[in-house]
Amino acid sequence: MPIPEKLATELKAMAFAATYFGAWFGVLALLKSLVLEEYGIGLSGFAFALFGALIVAKVVLVLEHVPLGRWVERHPAFVDVLLRTFLYGLGVTLVLVLEQAFDGRHDYGGFAASLTHVVQHVDIYHVWIDSIVISLSLLVFNVFAVIRRHLGTGGLARLLLSPPGDRHDTPT
Repeated sequence: MPIPEKLATELKAMAFAATYFGAWFGVLALLKSLVLEEYGIGLSGFAFALFGALIVAKVVLVLEHVPLGRWVERHPAFVDVLLRTFLYGLGVTLVLVLEQAFDGRHDYGGFAASLTHVVQHVDIYHVWIDSIVISLSLLVFNVFAVIRRHLGTGGLARLLLSPPGDRHDTPT
């Protein structure tokens, strides 16, 4: 495949994944802002949601090409989906905890003290909320990746957008 064609394919995949994760992260930011508004706390996390979506999209697209080993390949697709979701979700949780600790290192006298504060105080609930929602988005993304591999490029769109008689999914 020529380089311009590869680049176009990569950009399309990145745009789709970033839009997908941007929608999830945008909803998360909206829900957080609505809950915090009840307490008179303003939050504008939509720029961070967009930036986070771009990062997660690129990381997931790269990790999609990393095989998980022969053991996983010998099992049904749901094993791959669950294992990838667990590993990606664990990675996201660790990054979120480390990010919170890094942000608070000056307020608490160093990184270790800040990390302890994040884990032992209310900050950990923000990490859990973000981790749960992002892990759910990763689960759905991984399920659709398996469906896309099974149906081929554009297969899911054809299945969902075609009239019933054109889908070839009726029993014979």
